[in-house]
Amino acid sequence: MIGDLGVTDATALADLVARGEVTPDELLDAALAAVEARNPALNAVVLIQEGVARKAIADGLPTGPFRGVPFLIKDLGIEAKDFPSHNGSRLFANTVYPGDSSIFQRIKATGVVTFGRTTSPEGGIGAATEAAVYGGPTRNPWNLDHTPGGSSGGAGAAVAAGIVAMAHGSDGGGSVRIPASSCGLFGFKPTRARLPDGPYAGEGWAGMAIDGFLTRSVRDTAVMLDACAGPDLGAPYVAPPLARSHADAISRPPRRLRVALCDTTLTGEPIHPEVSAAVRDAGRLLEAMGHRVEPSRPKADVARMMRAWTDIVGIGTALTIRSKLGDRPPRPDEVEGVGRGAWAHAQTLHPTRYLEAVGEIHAFGRQMAAFFDPEGGTGPDILLSATLAEPPAKVGRFAHDTEDYVAYRTGPDGIFAYSPFCAIFNASGQPAASLPLGWSDDGLPIGIHLAAAFGQDELLIGLCAEIERATPWAGIRAPMAGESATNRLS
Repeated sequence: MIGDLGVTDATALADLVARGEVTPDELLDAALAAVEARNPALNAVVLIQEGVARKAIADGLPTGPFRGVPFLIKDLGIEAKDFPSHNGSRLFANTVYPGDSSIFQRIKATGVVTFGRTTSPEGGIGAATEAAVYGGPTRNPWNLDHTPGGSSGGAGAAVAAGIVAMAHGSDGGGSVRIPASSCGLFGFKPTRARLPDGPYAGEGWAGMAIDGFLTRSVRDTAVMLDACAGPDLGAPYVAPPLARSHADAISRPPRRLRVALCDTTLTGEPIHPEVSAAVRDAGRLLEAMGHRVEPSRPKADVARMMRAWTDIVGIGTALTIRSKLGDRPPRPDEVEGVGRGAWAHAQTLHPTRYLEAVGEIHAFGRQMAAFFDPEGGTGPDILLSATLAEPPAKVGRFAHDTEDYVAYRTGPDGIFAYSPFCAIFNASGQPAASLPLGWSDDGLPIGIHLAAAFGQDELLIGLCAEIERATPWAGIRAPMAGESATNRLS
């Protein structure tokens, strides 16, 4: 009996299929029933293609690690010929692709049954998912007044609500880790270029964007990363090779690690007291596990990096709009306010600014590398912080109405003040993860952020698995996923 996909992870569901206890069609039936029951309140799942999913089952699914498991892909940046896309924008509504992207080819080979897409904000540049093309905001299953985050907000909401056990996302400034934090899930951003970008793109946002997954368990992420990792044909650069697979890395604990704990922002500003308390609790947990935890934070030029990030993303947004409209300005009925503001900001930049900004991002990556210094052995192995500076925001706080793109991103009440940790590791290219270890006084998830040196994905995911074993979060589910929120770990 498959009553709810919110009570287990994708690995366990695939095991049920492999043992013949449930069929892929029955799992798809359960997922579609959950969409019907829960999606009207959430607005997370869109562009459903049930016929495509049924045909994939009938034609015979690949015998991969997730054979028969229902799956959803983000409605932004993952090209799939059988899945039309709005890309979060009215300007690109109902886009049809001539073929599958490399990442989707690898996802399909795992045997998942993809049946639709999940909502994203226009351009992927927000920490909330409220795109006009979907007719309203996407909401958090823990509390419908709050956002599930962005830009993979629909994916986070769908997994947290028990519609699917795992979903695709992507992360250019925290877009997997922010929804993971907001929805009580595990979200992992790999090292730059660990996953393929082609053939429709060479890189995203100067290499700062990468695909990822929203999952309930570390093992689901580890196995999916192993299935999808590696460059595709013609990749402009590749990630350092792993010493061992992600799945092997989670099978045994890592060595005892040096952990730098930061319970402020990385520039020393205070964060929400409930969030900083959760960071310190996580530090005590790691100490109890035998790791060496000491207060510390990098001395990198975060402000300069964020200005460069903002310019690169603004230029990328303008380029995307230009691909549809040429040189004419976008109209309000075509592009939302923040997107129009990003287009306008890009017009003010000198033609050399893009390469200058990329150089600043690269310099920042070297500053962060010097802090970790894995070869010299003097720096920390892990940086522990919050994922967000406060609990999940209310719906509407980060709506795309304003045309002041720069203030939206970097102003005192903007995205970076709310999420001052995640984009740092998109810029540096380092692996980073959000773990569901904290809770606000009013029952909202608080993610704890861990980051490792460039290329040290297996060390980081091994630590995440060790923490999961020490403090299991599998039984923590939003009420919408079939269990009372009072059954949280304290």
